[in-house]
Order: sequence, then structure tokens, then C-alpha cells
Amino acid sequence: MFRNIVIVSFALSLLAVPGCKEHKKEHKTDVHLASTEPGLPDDASVPFDIAPDKGAKGETVWIATYSSKGKTAKFRIEMVVSPGEDTSDSIGFNLKMGKGKLVALPGSDASVLLVDLKKDLQAKTLPTKVRRAKALPFTFAILGQNQSRAADGGFNDKPAGNWNANKVFIGGEHDDTDEGEVFLNLNPVQKKGEFSMKDADYGDFVLAKLATIL
Repeated sequence: MFRNIVIVSFALSLLAVPGCKEHKKEHKTDVHLASTEPGLPDDASVPFDIAPDKGAKGETVWIATYSSKGKTAKFRIEMVVSPGEDTSDSIGFNLKMGKGKLVALPGSDASVLLVDLKKDLQAKTLPTKVRRAKALPFTFAILGQNQSRAADGGFNDKPAGNWNANKVFIGGEHDDTDEGEVFLNLNPVQKKGEFSMKDADYGDFVLAKLATIL
């Protein structure tokens, strides 16, 4: 039920969020920016490196690493697009949905990453006494594929690029009474990814959830 409600509210707010800016007017030429596309996120995002990993059939898997100040955080991203699931109806959007999870990896030290995420997600509190989990499940919507980075930190269809923008929904199911949203953007060509703030109101919840597996 949470996911269905989110789809409608998401469609109404799509153009207003920093992780997916309103598309600019179409350029005269469609240039693929494999090497020249800027990879710098906006000031509400935390970038990390990604490398492809093996997964089950139909599953996209990445090993993500974030190194800063002598500390390296490592985690696994697993994503599967749900076949035939979209919102192609009267609201005018055709969103592909999917399920995934962030998986904890041994040897990860996320102390610096969590501090940086706290700042950029605008969370108020750094999590303490974290109960570790093996994985953090989520639902996601594909906002755009083959996107280029805009000067304001969002993404555009034209010119084409290598960013795949996703909106991740955490919680709201099973025993969770809270829920949160965050953008998870991936660039398989530059081998870069980022967590980007959806809304400051989600900051503390999202950070606390991420802390369980980072």
C-alpha cells in the first residue's frame, strides 16, 4: 500500500526535487557524453565508487566503496526491475518500479561516510548504538536512464549521458512505522554512484537505516 501511495505523490512532485530537475528544452543534437560528462554531484549528495558484481538473472549488482580520511566504507547494491510494473495511466507518467537491497560487507568502516551523509542529507543526529543488519531492503522507481548532469545538480534527457536516476523508498512495510526516501543515482560508465537528498524531513530516518548496513 505504501508503494502505491508513493507512486501518485511522486508523480506530482517529480519536477520539484533536487535529484531530478525539470528537463530542459531539447538540444539540437543528441551527444553521448561518455568521457566529458561532468560527474560532480550537487551539495546535497554524497558520491561513491561502484564496480559491477555478479548477481542472479535479471539482477543488477554493484560493489560500492567510499574512501575518505583513511577510512573505507563498502556495501553491495542489488536491484531488480519488476516486470510489467509501471504507472502508465491518467497522470501521464510511465515509471518502472523495482525492488532491491543494500547489503553489508565485512571490513567496512563507515564512520566518515555517515558523518558526510548526515551533513548532505540534512539529518540532525548521527546514529549511535546501531543494531547491525545483513541487508536493507527497498523499493525503487526509475526516474530516468541515460541522463546527463545539469549545472544545478539535477539530470536532463538531452543531451544523453550515462546517469541512471532512481528514487528509493525505505520502510513503510512490515514492522516499520516510519518511511523515508532518498535518491540513488548510478553512472556505470564513470563507475560512480551517489546518495542524494530527497527531503530534509527524511534525513534522520534514512541515515539511521543506512547506518545498519554501511
